[in-house]
Amino acid sequence: MNKEDVRVFNTLTGKKEAFLPLEPPLVKMYACGPTTYNFIHLGNARPLVVFDTVRRYLEYLGYEVVYVQNFTDVDDKIMQRAQEEEMSPLELAEKYIAEYFVDAAALNVRRATVHPRVSENMEEIIAFVNGLVQKGYAYEVAGDVFFEVSKFKEYGKLSKRTLDDLWAGARIDVDERKKHPGDFALWKQAKPGEISWTSPWGEGRPGWHIECSTMSTKYLGPSFDIHAGGLDLIFPHHENEIAQSEALHDAPMAKYWLHNGFITINQEKMSKSRGNFFLLREILQKYSPQVVRFYLLSTHYRSPLDFAEEKLAAAEKGLERLQTAYRLLQETQGEKEGREQVAPEVWSKFSEDLAVFEQRFQEAMNDDFNTALALAVLFDLARALNSLHTDLLGKTVNSQGKLLLEKAEKKYGELAGILGLELAKTDFTNDSATDSQLVNGLLKILIQVRQAARNNKDYVTADLIRDELKKLGIVLEDTPQGVRWKYS
Repeated sequence: MNKEDVRVFNTLTGKKEAFLPLEPPLVKMYACGPTTYNFIHLGNARPLVVFDTVRRYLEYLGYEVVYVQNFTDVDDKIMQRAQEEEMSPLELAEKYIAEYFVDAAALNVRRATVHPRVSENMEEIIAFVNGLVQKGYAYEVAGDVFFEVSKFKEYGKLSKRTLDDLWAGARIDVDERKKHPGDFALWKQAKPGEISWTSPWGEGRPGWHIECSTMSTKYLGPSFDIHAGGLDLIFPHHENEIAQSEALHDAPMAKYWLHNGFITINQEKMSKSRGNFFLLREILQKYSPQVVRFYLLSTHYRSPLDFAEEKLAAAEKGLERLQTAYRLLQETQGEKEGREQVAPEVWSKFSEDLAVFEQRFQEAMNDDFNTALALAVLFDLARALNSLHTDLLGKTVNSQGKLLLEKAEKKYGELAGILGLELAKTDFTNDSATDSQLVNGLLKILIQVRQAARNNKDYVTADLIRDELKKLGIVLEDTPQGVRWKYS
């Protein structure tokens, strides 16, 4: 396993580059979080899962990842929604931050090292804006403070646009007070009734872009390794972050810029403004969170992902295949005595194959975190495990074999875990999580009782056990190698 083999597509340079952190083995990573005025939709969920997976893989490689994901809890949309729900903006934001954590936990998205909020970093934001004013990059007009884009000579380097291009094609509000139409707000004068903070320019609140620049600087420093977010954030949000941060600090902001593609519906971007979005909560009423996570990782993160029910159904079947292979692997370890010994070369070849599967998985993830290809490797591994299970039926597994099977179970689970997938499936659990070994043991007893009933030609009892298990979502399959079970 070689860390230097990782290559990432850097939006800033437009090409894949070797991933070489600034201070190895430390990796500093910032991802733009949600604006907290509603439940997250499926499009919001994609970057959460994608960059959680990137973090997991980097940690698997041995990096120490400091991961910062913010909450935008001061925003026009929040204030509007707060009026509708008759609560204060910060109370509304607190409500949806709590709901965010519920959804993120369901998707097996780990909490960031830090989840800063705009409202808790106002002193630092004001100091950042004031620093830009002092350096001549920003100017005040009647309580509003604007960043002067023409002063930052590299403006447009992320989005590959010039100022003339931006003004010619952009939808920018005409404000005659600005020196250039592309100048953007760092600080906004408060309107009557709006939430506000005291600043050198009067009562007001920050602009959107300055918030992320300030919070990333506070927790990661002026320069860090990875800045991540959705494709729609390249311009103007990330472009403006670069201008602000690099103007103040005279240093590169982030070394690598990673952007995930859109989730689309009928080839159109899923978004709240278009009204063509599905709340994650709605989707989780029909599909398990693990299925949704599998679906979100089934396509390379930079590619568009079109939403379709059949794709979620396919993800459900795919995840079940991986989980069934894992369960059969556990069952294989239970095989002790049989008619013949397993040939030593079987274990030798399987050990070699296992190493090859891990290498292929790493190669997939090293290539710009190609989760689609990594999943394909897991399917190949699952097929190999299923074949091994069949070959070992009725045979004696010696101590060498048991150790290798235990290693295979650990490695299979570890590789799936990098993608945030859980192979020991127990859907019918309570909040305290039923022990999967207990579930497997009880099912084994029921299968044995059913088989005894069939041997005694008591088909009424055998069918009753089969039918009642089916009601619980467990399907029994009678095969030449014996009875197998799976989740429906």
